[in-house]
Amino acid sequence: MAVYYPPRPRDPNQLPHLMVQLATGESVDPVPPKKNLAAVELGRLGGLSGGKARKAKLSKERRSQIARKAALARWRKKR
Repeated sequence: MAVYYPPRPRDPNQLPHLMVQLATGESVDPVPPKKNLAAVELGRLGGLSGGKARKAKLSKERRSQIARKAALARWRKKR
């Protein structure tokens, strides 16, 4: 199961301040995410098998069309 680590401030002055507050008990860690971690894991499992199942369902010609469209989109990007 995934472990949740709350985001820390990016400002180099705010991070030590937060650490002192946590150590002294003045503040507590932010509320955990609103997402159910078990549901996130289940969704990830489905996502891992999704591409393989889609590939098995599509014909070779259709996969080729999709790949061609993706390549054209990549080549069209400005760098």
